[in-house]
Amino acid sequence: MEKWDILNADGAPTGKTTLRGRCNLKPGEYHLVVHIWVVSSHGEILIQRRSDSKKLMPGEWAATGGAAISGEDSYTAANRELYEELGIPSNKQTLKKLARIKRRNSLLDIWFINTDVECGKLRLQRDEVADACWVSREQLNEMIKKGEYHNYGKEYFDTVFQKIDEQLGVTV
Repeated sequence: MEKWDILNADGAPTGKTTLRGRCNLKPGEYHLVVHIWVVSSHGEILIQRRSDSKKLMPGEWAATGGAAISGEDSYTAANRELYEELGIPSNKQTLKKLARIKRRNSLLDIWFINTDVECGKLRLQRDEVADACWVSREQLNEMIKKGEYHNYGKEYFDTVFQKIDEQLGVTV
């Protein structure tokens, strides 16, 4: 059973922990979640389909990521999740934090890595990830509209796409 640190609204540890699945956070308490957006040099986005055996969002196309376990900072959690789920190595030069979004009971840190890894070279963590593929921004937006990709909300996608464009040097 995973143990999570309980953080305050500023992201500082409170000294308390909770167990995954038994997370009854009070108002003003949060746990840390990370999403990692893998983007190619051509602007394509690597998406993944969650395993059908997952309790939360089974079989859905969604962002790479997960919850930080007790003792992990945001970078460490993002680096671990990226490698565990897709087999993509990263370091502090290649993995860049884009933003933090405060959600209902989580602080969601959004990370970015620019790589051109081939899908056939990915090492998928089968109990977490069923499939992965590259899509264009237009394809992803269409998948979101059709309900084929998890809809994290307008604020989330506006932030993600703006920050990815900044990383890629795209002017809108």
